[in-house]
Amino acid sequence: MEEKEMQKILQKAEVLIEALPYIQRFNRKIIVVKYGGSAMVDDELKRNVIEDVTLLKLVGFKPIIVHGGGKEISKWVGKVGMEPEFVNGLRKTDAPTMELAEMVLGRVNKSLVQLVQQLGVNAIGISGKDGGLLKVEKKYSKGQDIGYVGEIKEVNAKVLYDLLEKDFLPIVCPVGMDDTFETYNINADDAACAIARAVNAEKLAFLTDVKGVYQDPEDKTSLISELSVSEAHKLIEDGNIGGGMLPKLNNCIEAIEDGVSRVHILDGRIPHCLLLEIFTNKGIGTAILGDHEERFFTAAEMEKEN
Repeated sequence: MEEKEMQKILQKAEVLIEALPYIQRFNRKIIVVKYGGSAMVDDELKRNVIEDVTLLKLVGFKPIIVHGGGKEISKWVGKVGMEPEFVNGLRKTDAPTMELAEMVLGRVNKSLVQLVQQLGVNAIGISGKDGGLLKVEKKYSKGQDIGYVGEIKEVNAKVLYDLLEKDFLPIVCPVGMDDTFETYNINADDAACAIARAVNAEKLAFLTDVKGVYQDPEDKTSLISELSVSEAHKLIEDGNIGGGMLPKLNNCIEAIEDGVSRVHILDGRIPHCLLLEIFTNKGIGTAILGDHEERFFTAAEMEKEN
């Protein structure tokens, strides 16, 4: 065997050895993956994400996927000639839009189930309506009515525990019902956080269209690899977090404070971002952790790396 060929094989072995402690640490632990953004509309990226989650399942993790579908819903709203209405920058979900959203999200859900099944893992696609998984109440924006948009008030975790126990990979569509059994659309980030808290997930991973959290949003070299809850609060207080990252980071903080060990914000446009973040020492996104949690990538190591 040529030396170059042997070098390639050794590199593969090193990658597996680097992954080993993480596989041991998180074996049989629940990981919730919030799947959205560009990675949902690009077929190659979609397959990469599903391959990552399937691999996590096969090496002993217990993954749950919670998916969005905003871009797909917007596409279909335009196709059928519906006029979108916004309240405080949020799309108002009237009855016809809710009906369309549920159909589109159901279609997205089953396409993900199909991809997982093709890779040899049994998946079950469910919505928050199934088994009363996600019970909601009507959500308002600054006191104004935004239609059929729900705020989660209860998660029936037993539905997910039962599926995981039977060795299924649950794929959750963010639609729920209120006490009168009306259907509501739910923000997928909120759904993923609520589910992660309810099942005491070891990890919650957000696949987004950004690389992670920056010390300075204007400086793309200031990506933070690991961030404690206290540090996250300070970034928010100092005004360094804005736009769509602010509610996402607040969700992350809440999840950590409610018992989730680690939350990861990842760029879903990077192929196999989940594996790179979870199975390598440095990772590629931002990991948010409790103030007393052990850091994987210490300040000394960061200095050495730089």
